Amino acid sequence: MQDVNLCVERLKDIFDALGKEDTKTVARIAKEVSKLEAKADATKNELRNHLPSNLFMPISKGALLEILSLQDDIADDCEDIAVLLTLKELKIKEILKEDIENFFKKNLETFDLVKIIIEEFDNLLETSFTGREAEKVKSMVQAVALKEHESDLSQRQLLKNMFSNEEHFSHGEFQLWLLIFKETRALSNTSEKLAHRIRNLLDLE
Repeated sequence: MQDVNLCVERLKDIFDALGKEDTKTVARIAKEVSKLEAKADATKNELRNHLPSNLFMPISKGALLEILSLQDDIADDCEDIAVLLTLKELKIKEILKEDIENFFKKNLETFDLVKIIIEEFDNLLETSFTGREAEKVKSMVQAVALKEHESDLSQRQLLKNMFSNEEHFSHGEFQLWLLIFKETRALSNTSEKLAHRIRNLLDLE
């Protein structure tokens, strides 16, 4: 998860650079995110290749691999967003600035919550997914779902505003922003899937 978290942290930096219209920094950070994503992918494969067939753990090998795969999907989402931001020199229109900042913020906050759940994963293993630790994680999963819903609402507001002001965009800008928003939403969607996957493990106990 550490490699994935680094991808998301750099995504925060790239959004800051975009707000400052610093295209050189946007391009530089995008390359860094790609390298970090490749590192996260390599880490996932390394773990997959060295997992014993018979784990003495309260979860199956398949479940553990699925959790690793979802974490890697978040790194992929980060790379997709970063690359899209470099395809064309983009400026955040003042009329959308508040909505875009709120939208990015909500999606990043969704990841921040699921990151805490992953950090609690070792404690879950030690308690065999039961007890107070399990109840704590169940509550955190609900918080992730709520934040994902808030991300969804912020996207609706953003898109409504954007379509109401489409005359301020070239066709290329408009389409590219739509792709960026779609990939940014994928970040919180994947985070929610990861949280629910861990929640499902609790239900099995």
